[in-house]
Amino acid sequence: MSRSLMFPGDLLAEFERLQEQLDQAFRSSHGPASIRAMARGSFPPINVGTTPETIEVVAFAPGIDPQALQLSIDKGLLILAGERKKEVPAGGDRVSVYARERFGGPFRRVVSLPEDADPGRVTAKYRDGFLRVSIAKRESSKPRHIEVH
Repeated sequence: MSRSLMFPGDLLAEFERLQEQLDQAFRSSHGPASIRAMARGSFPPINVGTTPETIEVVAFAPGIDPQALQLSIDKGLLILAGERKKEVPAGGDRVSVYARERFGGPFRRVVSLPEDADPGRVTAKYRDGFLRVSIAKRESSKPRHIEVH
């Protein structure tokens, strides 16, 4: 017997519905269910780091035409967008796909850049499925040696 049937009125049933919605929301927001899975909307996976001279962003995006990538910096945000074509097996209506782990379709990633990023000095290279974006640091943010006389 359901708990909602044990008490008169719809109040308990409404609480149960709310609890199910909260459970579903928190399950999906805690990340992927397995080590190989990625959270929805997280393609391409990226690494962000710094060197003394640059901020480095590496996106792992195999199977993308570099000409289809759109890269921009606006108000301290690096925006990477594009589309990876969906692989469709030959055979028309007679083909059944049982699992599809490779992402296909449009994507967009936004990376917040540190204040010392110089949006006027950016290079981007795509090779072997890796997009490497190097953003130079502003000269004014770099440490300087000052001689005392």
